[in-house]
Amino acid sequence: MISELKAKAELFRSLHVPGRPLLLANAWDAASARVAERAGAAAVATTSSGVSWTLGTADGGHVDPGLALELTARVAAAVAVPVSADIEGGYAADPEGVAATVRAVLAAGAVGVNIEDSYEGGPGPLRAAADQAARIAAARRAADEAGVPLFVHARTDTFLRGPGDLAETLERAAQYIAAGADGVFVPGVTDPAVVGALAEGIDAPVGILAGPGAPPVSVLASAGAARVSLGSAVAEAAYALVDRAARELSAAGTYTAVEGGIPWGDLNALLRPEA
Repeated sequence: MISELKAKAELFRSLHVPGRPLLLANAWDAASARVAERAGAAAVATTSSGVSWTLGTADGGHVDPGLALELTARVAAAVAVPVSADIEGGYAADPEGVAATVRAVLAAGAVGVNIEDSYEGGPGPLRAAADQAARIAAARRAADEAGVPLFVHARTDTFLRGPGDLAETLERAAQYIAAGADGVFVPGVTDPAVVGALAEGIDAPVGILAGPGAPPVSVLASAGAARVSLGSAVAEAAYALVDRAARELSAAGTYTAVEGGIPWGDLNALLRPEA
């Protein structure tokens, strides 16, 4: 188990190349993960939003960690490619709790984590950088003790929830890398000039959150991005289809919204044990 996880972790790490980014259409269950893998995804990453919604809770620290980790295990078991788990703030109140979460992530079969510095219910929108660095260091130690080079993707929400201060972002990134982060994820940034400044100023692969309205991957790659994720956007689009289909059925009694779906047989085959 450890040797397989180690090999997958090393592969996952190698996929983060500035200028040739890892592309992630984030999944939220086993079926979405298998669909992404079949489409050619080199890896699968979960979205905390999609995971929370499919488990019947709001995103932002409300999901039951045990259920989320159980779902992560189902995703990891469903695909052959490496899996990274979005663990929000670490599902814990302190660094030792984050370490316990990381050990559970590895037991679930995932070889990467996103851990964010947003602070739901805290005194400010973001944790103090030193506090977050201690949590990242705990994640790093737990993975190292397990003998797995887990890819710790440190997410900073300086642009998403803060004022978008480049200097603060670079300072936080430096602290997180010193604590053991392997990459830095800066959602809320798609301007190629800012992406370029981040890639130049951060001594680690930089991840970007993309979606409708963002520049194409080629532009983000040219700016130096090493990872481009869709985050919750795929799950949002899927639920928007449910909304359109339900409204059309109720209002018009027609079914055009569900045209073009993946056939039942294809989806069912993807989840057969022998698939």
